[in-house]
Amino acid sequence: MGTTHVTAQIFDLGRTGTPFEAEFLVDTGSLHCMAPASRLQEARVKPEGRQVCEIASGEPVEYRYGFARIAFLGDETVTHVIFGPEHAEPTLGVVALENTGVMVDPASQTLRRLPAMPLK
Repeated sequence: MGTTHVTAQIFDLGRTGTPFEAEFLVDTGSLHCMAPASRLQEARVKPEGRQVCEIASGEPVEYRYGFARIAFLGDETVTHVIFGPEHAEPTLGVVALENTGVMVDPASQTLRRLPAMPLK
């Protein structure tokens, strides 16, 4: 199976800082978004706490997290974002996708908007 990327911007909640813009890996195996901690700090995203996350190797790692606005494909949502290591590829998790009514088409590995937001 291939990978899907999308250009996204992360803003602080009040949109007061300069956003962090990058190509984000769409990761349907991850709940939350992640970006390098220094880039989130530059965008004025504030850490809110710490959380243990399971990384791809299965190892538990503790990271700081916060809340931010994320914009992609002409839409925007507020989401949980992990302050990742400096070498981390920015990732877009499934919560942000679902909040904006976007899904990954498994056949074409492209993002597509749902015709309606499911409330069930």
